[in-house]
Amino acid sequence: QVQLVESGGGLVQPGGSLRLSCTASGVSLDSYDIGWFRQAPGKERERVACSSYGDDSTYYSDSVKDRFTISRDNGKNTGYLQMNNLKPEDTAVYYCAADQIYGCYGHFNSWGQGTQVTVSS
Repeated sequence: QVQLVESGGGLVQPGGSLRLSCTASGVSLDSYDIGWFRQAPGKERERVACSSYGDDSTYYSDSVKDRFTISRDNGKNTGYLQMNNLKPEDTAVYYCAADQIYGCYGHFNSWGQGTQVTVSS
C-alpha cells in the first residue's frame, strides 16, 4: 500500500517561492505517476501538475504553467513541486497523489494528507 507524506507548505509573501515534497513509503515511486492537486475553501479540487513515469511527460494547469515545476528524485523516493512567483490565488491545501495504472491519464488512488500553502502579505 502506498503511503504519501507531504511537507514544505507554509506562509509566503506574494512573489515568493516554496518547494513541496511528497515522500512515499511502501512502494518505489519510479513506477508511479505523481500528481499534485490543490483545493481552496469553497472551490473544487484542481490538478495543478502531473508527472508520468511511463513516458516521462509532465503536465501543468494553465493557472500554474511557467511558475510551478514538478520533479522527482527516485533515489529519495520523493516527488517535488517547486512553486515560484506565488500569488494569493495559489492559497490552498496541496495534495500529492500517486498511481501506477492510470495517474496522469485517469485518476489517482493513493493520496497524501495535504499541506497548507498560504500566500499573503
